Amino acid sequence: MYAQAPRCRAVLFDFFGTLTQGSSRGPAHDVIARSLDCQPESFFRELNRTFYARAAGRYGPPREALRRVARAAGGHPTDQAVAAAVTDRIAALRADVTLRPEACAVIDDLRGRGLRVAVITDCWYELPLFLPALEVGPLVDAFVYSLRVGHCKPHPAMYLTACAQLGVAPDECVYVGDGGSQELTGARYIGATPVRLVAPDLADHLVFSTDNEFAGPCIGSLTEVHSMLEREPVLV
Repeated sequence: MYAQAPRCRAVLFDFFGTLTQGSSRGPAHDVIARSLDCQPESFFRELNRTFYARAAGRYGPPREALRRVARAAGGHPTDQAVAAAVTDRIAALRADVTLRPEACAVIDDLRGRGLRVAVITDCWYELPLFLPALEVGPLVDAFVYSLRVGHCKPHPAMYLTACAQLGVAPDECVYVGDGGSQELTGARYIGATPVRLVAPDLADHLVFSTDNEFAGPCIGSLTEVHSMLEREPVLV
């Protein structure tokens, strides 16, 4: 059944697949893999396998971690190749990112209603270097990166860090995400109201540890966040 939530004071957004359209690795990643003496398929499997360790900062600094990934994938890269790949990955990831057309307008409207906004994302070193400079960056009050927190979603620290930076309580927050990293379950655990974005472009989206058991409210577009806030349903 449903119960009325406390008044919403903040909206917490996932980034990949939520504020962005669904994405996968572009062709630049193949080039990087081969520059590290790896077959792309093997390199990507190792990137996937180590994602959470890297995103939580437990796999070493970028050069060391990328060398470990390459060697585990069968490569023997030179120091120069690793250094170049660390830089090249920033541009490659940036090329994979396309903001949803409505993202900025939705966040701007939320801010106009007096709500605070945070982005909570599992990521490695690349995203913090360019996310604040994206069009959506100046509209966001707080960025919470797993690499800096030392944990990935659904760890409570990810959400509670955002709440602390925004000056709000967890039960005053709505969390919007596509469901990767068990993020919706994690948001509910700390008392926030989770809402799942179910958009057509997410069918081929690169995602890990999907929140398959989530049975809460869903929206088909970020533009529906407004009406969701008016209802603010919470499963009890």
